[in-house]
Amino acid sequence: MPDIKRQIKLVTEQHVFRWFKLSNKYFSNNRPDVPSEVEGFPMREWSIEVYVVGPNDEQLPATCFEKQAPFRIQEQGWGEFDMSIPKGEQTIFHDLNFQQERYESLQQFTFRNPKPELVDRLRESGPVGDANGAAKPEKRKKASKTQVDMEKLAEGLERLGEDDLLHVVQLVHDNKTEETYTKNDFHVDLYTLPDQLIKMLWDFVNQKVNIADF
Repeated sequence: MPDIKRQIKLVTEQHVFRWFKLSNKYFSNNRPDVPSEVEGFPMREWSIEVYVVGPNDEQLPATCFEKQAPFRIQEQGWGEFDMSIPKGEQTIFHDLNFQQERYESLQQFTFRNPKPELVDRLRESGPVGDANGAAKPEKRKKASKTQVDMEKLAEGLERLGEDDLLHVVQLVHDNKTEETYTKNDFHVDLYTLPDQLIKMLWDFVNQKVNIADF
């Protein structure tokens, strides 16, 4: 099974406890058993919730992280810090800060060679692949702005020499987007390329084989 990518959303919320001073220590009206660690730095309660972003930008439970349920961390403290959440071979990094009472951050996470049971959970948040196991984009992008004949472009690419093909590979590598679909020995779905890149390929290939005359 090929790698599957998902956007992970971290939602952070925090608020300051209300304090009173007793015997040179600060205590919270909310949690009178928890003193402040450092005078002048109020104790806060903070939480981080983990979501998977769905195909329509909706927030979905992060069931793909089975060890993370219920997908929420809640603690208290007075200091900001960078935190890391290890997930298999990857790590999710998060900046815990107190600039806002609520803020969100997005990260892309790659599930490498997922097992069938994980694929089933990932299916809840978007496409996971076709019958041959190749993860393809849900929508095919049309080259409407470029006015390019995609069939002629494909035919022209097939007629290029090895050196020219290597240049095409580099062009795609340098200009592709998250929607671009490539597989194995550089098979590419032209309809998933950005319009600007399609125009660049058309101009380059037309100089080499004059595809406009096909």
